[in-house]
Amino acid sequence: MDTVDGRNPQQVADFAQDIFENCLRQEKETQPACDYMSKTQKDIHEKMRSILVDWLVDVHYKFKLVPETLYLTVNLIDRYLEKEEVSRQNLQLVGVTAMLIASKYEEIYAPIVKDFVYITDNAYSKEEILHMEMKMLHTLDFEVNYTSSFRFLERFIKVGKVDAILHHLSRYFLELSLVNYHMLKYGQSLLASAALYLAMKMAKIQSPWS
Repeated sequence: MDTVDGRNPQQVADFAQDIFENCLRQEKETQPACDYMSKTQKDIHEKMRSILVDWLVDVHYKFKLVPETLYLTVNLIDRYLEKEEVSRQNLQLVGVTAMLIASKYEEIYAPIVKDFVYITDNAYSKEEILHMEMKMLHTLDFEVNYTSSFRFLERFIKVGKVDAILHHLSRYFLELSLVNYHMLKYGQSLLASAALYLAMKMAKIQSPWS
């Protein structure tokens, strides 16, 4: 499966299997607790998180960012909320700051702070976003690296030689899981597997999973 990419150095075919196995080992390290909301947060609840993530999906689309940025954004939000209590007035600030950090990590041309000030309709100043950025990075100990369900899906799509329609349908299911707080109980590789399996079942493919 990886031999066809042998002549493409960007695909690092010789190391692809080792990279994937390492991702499987590390996925638990960046997985937030599935019950953090009831333990850490007093002023916000899971419905507010869902509204925030749904809005960030629109922001992600407006800025034309890569899919990895969206998944990393949501992961940073959950990991930060797991460790720090946040007021409802600052929840959106946490969201845009997480997307700022994720953009710097994943994008070639990341949106600047002024863009995030604008997208929040000046609800927060440039200084507030930069201060929250520093606070989030320190709280997370600068651990930004993360293997998302999207990355696992890309691997499974390649293994299964799935067509474009099933690929997009699987990605749609994964994006739905981002909004749902209760999906945190499942690992990223399992979510990717379930999304692809459901897409293949809907397409009525015989033996959709080996």
